[in-house]
Amino acid sequence: MAEERIAPGPGEESVWDYPHPPRVEESTRHIEVIFNGIVLADSRRAIRVLERAHPPVYYIPAGDVAMEQLIETARTTLCEWKGRAHYHTIIVGDRTATDAAWSYPDPAPGFEAIRAHIAFYPSLMDACRVDGELVRPQPGTFYGGWITGDIVGPFKQG
Repeated sequence: MAEERIAPGPGEESVWDYPHPPRVEESTRHIEVIFNGIVLADSRRAIRVLERAHPPVYYIPAGDVAMEQLIETARTTLCEWKGRAHYHTIIVGDRTATDAAWSYPDPAPGFEAIRAHIAFYPSLMDACRVDGELVRPQPGTFYGGWITGDIVGPFKQG
């Protein structure tokens, strides 16, 4: 990247200190996803995937997601680390967010923890929160990282 790594202050994490290949870790932080006035997800059992140059992506257990609002679509993508992602369109009332969430039904070895978990693009939701803090979406339209005040970059864009 052309930009220099931002040195993390006390209580902060630099995305440039995250590993490559990515690491999976459990999180007890309070994760919320809101779309068209309803809470799509509410969890303290999320999994964070941490990858160099990317803000964390939170994968929320399907049991903590209003799965009746998600419809799996035909879209898939292949991640060299996690395997094949399957996408979901969200429909709540009169609003639709196409391919706004994804999951790994059969994740690659080392990423089994994200099976039966759903990730959301914060840029396509009304709000995503981590411990009550409103998330800023990772720049671009491909990656789905969640930027909070304790995460510093610069961040990979896509």
